[in-house]
Amino acid sequence: MVETFVRLLCPECGKNWEENPTDLTGHREQFSCPNCHATRRLVEFVRTEHDLETLKQFQ
Repeated sequence: MVETFVRLLCPECGKNWEENPTDLTGHREQFSCPNCHATRRLVEFVRTEHDLETLKQFQ
């Protein structure tokens, strides 16, 4: 079984990390960086279009 993940990048502090898309909120919902706690829509943290498409598949 292949594990799916979404790559995230905080626009405030630059933290890079990966999350399982089933653990995330909707891409238009508010999301907070675990490092600096900046809060924006989740879509603003998603690194690439491919990551966004992966996230949308699990919502």
